[in-house]
Amino acid sequence: MSKFGAIALINSFILFSFSVPFVAGADHDPQWFSWRGPNGDGVCHEKYSGWSFDEKPDWTFKMKGRGAPVVADGKMYVFGYRGEGQEVEETISCIDAKSGKLIWQHAFRDYISDTIYDRYSIGSAAIDPETRNVYLQTTNGLFVAFSPDGKILWEHSMMERFGRLTFPNGRTGAPIVEGQLVIMHCITSYWGKQGPARDRFYAFDKVSGEIVWVSEPGIAPKDSSFSTPVVESRYGTRVFYAGTGDGNLVCVNALNGKPLWRFHMSFGGVNSSPVIFGDTVICPHGKENIDTTEEGRMVAVKMPAKVDFGAQQEVLPASAEVWRNPTVSFTSSPVLVKDRVYLVSKVGELNCINAKTGKVLWHEKLGNDNLHASPLYCDGKLFVPIFSGKFYIIEPSDEGAKILHTLEFDGNLIGSPTIYNGRLYLHSTKQLYCWKFKQDGITCPEWPVPDAGKAGKASELRVVPVDVLLQPGTSRSLKLQQLDSAGHVVGKSPTAKFAKYIPPTAKVKTEMDAEFAKIRDIRAGSDAKASAGAWKGNDGTVSGIFRGRVLSAIPFAEDFESYKTVIDSKIDPGEKFAYPPLPWIGARFKWEVREVDGTKALRKTLDRVLFQRAMTFIGHPDLKNYTMQADVMTDGNRRIKSDVGLVNQRYLIVLKGNANQLEVNSNQERLKVSVPFPVKYKKWYTLKSRVDVDDKGTATVRAKVWPKGEKEPEAWTIEVPHAKGHTQGAPGLFGFSPQSQKPVYVDNISITPSK
Repeated sequence: MSKFGAIALINSFILFSFSVPFVAGADHDPQWFSWRGPNGDGVCHEKYSGWSFDEKPDWTFKMKGRGAPVVADGKMYVFGYRGEGQEVEETISCIDAKSGKLIWQHAFRDYISDTIYDRYSIGSAAIDPETRNVYLQTTNGLFVAFSPDGKILWEHSMMERFGRLTFPNGRTGAPIVEGQLVIMHCITSYWGKQGPARDRFYAFDKVSGEIVWVSEPGIAPKDSSFSTPVVESRYGTRVFYAGTGDGNLVCVNALNGKPLWRFHMSFGGVNSSPVIFGDTVICPHGKENIDTTEEGRMVAVKMPAKVDFGAQQEVLPASAEVWRNPTVSFTSSPVLVKDRVYLVSKVGELNCINAKTGKVLWHEKLGNDNLHASPLYCDGKLFVPIFSGKFYIIEPSDEGAKILHTLEFDGNLIGSPTIYNGRLYLHSTKQLYCWKFKQDGITCPEWPVPDAGKAGKASELRVVPVDVLLQPGTSRSLKLQQLDSAGHVVGKSPTAKFAKYIPPTAKVKTEMDAEFAKIRDIRAGSDAKASAGAWKGNDGTVSGIFRGRVLSAIPFAEDFESYKTVIDSKIDPGEKFAYPPLPWIGARFKWEVREVDGTKALRKTLDRVLFQRAMTFIGHPDLKNYTMQADVMTDGNRRIKSDVGLVNQRYLIVLKGNANQLEVNSNQERLKVSVPFPVKYKKWYTLKSRVDVDDKGTATVRAKVWPKGEKEPEAWTIEVPHAKGHTQGAPGLFGFSPQSQKPVYVDNISITPSK
């Protein structure tokens, strides 16, 4: 699913400058740093003499999984999951690649995601070739960096920090490491310009974890996408290609995140990772085509010969499509071997395709369907997993597929194989398998060295972090870099002058309540208000912009009475509203401040089905041990009522209208406990919650609800213990309007330290 350091394409395929022979087990081992191998095309370049295959595994490792292991220096990093029901948790395991013995392991509980069933670990980790650090995005968006010995170096809760959205399918993908950056892909709804839900790519400094750039290369998504970027050298810089949830194939400058071009081909998400062939990018999809009523196709898109780094993203015309064929793959990615593409279609057929013409040379039926799993090519053979649990080793030619071995497993094969140092690894939904090839010797090229091009004249000031999060009384030091137009770092700026900046297109004209205490230190005063805004800096040569937010510290209260409802509603003619607080994540597209029952309150919007289930974080992700209270109201009728609730420390406390219940959940299928409570629509209630964690790590979620204005009951309405509970998390608001039909309301929010 990813690639680090592919060198420039020469003619129609990638060449390696030399091969280094080695003896298996010697100090110089090959590496498998990322899901799709060194070129991102699903090819392992190990070659063997005297190869044969014993169908009996050398060892197994009991861990369910749906991804592919990555390996460096004999250490294998496996993304998987374990447990049942409330006990399900995702894991990253470091194991000895030869013996399968566990070296270290970390586990992560799902929280407030939409993931259903056990759709976990549909992705892979990535290894930095320089530091050997390991990067992983969990299914609900916890992005974590580990040292090779298992120490957590930094982490971001993408949901609570950047508004990452989750989906029932649980698809995650894999990050990529590019130079000093680690890049990941997800769909987010954040604030300001980044408020609308979009596919976005986030680049972090691989060492410090600071956010370096955010890229938004597409339009409004119709679907989720876990297409992992494929990187190469082109246009004098480093670029990557990926599919997005809006049906586009995109090209982005990997050094600065600038979108260069896109090609629109589908009404749904493009989940496969593409392959690069000469001056074309080849990619399948499995959704409705934009120009026919057929479902899915494989296309080759001719890349522009040149790009203008200073221009807007180019939208390629339909004529950029060099060829297409009817091969449909919803989530499996192709393999490129010289001028042949191998792809497993959604109906379980292995296809051999001429990369120059798109002609399907042959297809071999291997199963009834296929999901996610992608083939791998090594030393003249294809290693092909099929969803049903069948696994094939095939010798392909232009005449057809010669099946050498067929294996069948208990459980499904959703992940992809890995080959490292003469061993084959395959993860099923039951366990990880390892086979040791019988061979007399191995040769393998070194991992390719990237050519990022030459730096030019400075044209932009980059501020790192490019997005700052503060609370009153806190500060951040900034790094200042000069970039050329292609994204190369030209040098560092010792100083710059910054001024608050309001983009001309901003609908909410606000500024961040902060100041520069020193040359490169931005600080929020002890009395700073919740706010968000942008800053423009100039070092005397070049200029650049960064954004920031200040979030209220606790105790905190908001009754919305100061908001002026003067904006005309396009949905409800004659009604007026005000935008909610700008620094609240995703709030502007999910909530409005309205006049309600003689007061002002938040009202959930109904104009976007994507946000019929809306969660908005209003506080810092590191908060813990707080009590949250608000007045809430559902709407509806006898048949259908909305739900409304609070988010407290990664738990949802929800007043469920249709069910007439008060419910505590984290993920609906991991933790879900409710008690009866009669909910009358269009009636205000007061909802209060707190989370207490004991010395053993058990979190007890407590909540009570009563009619607004009446005396608070002494007893909690519900108390739910949760072993290995969540110990911190951003406070937030929740609303569910089935099919965006009935609103919910929230007012008089207060957050105080728990006593």
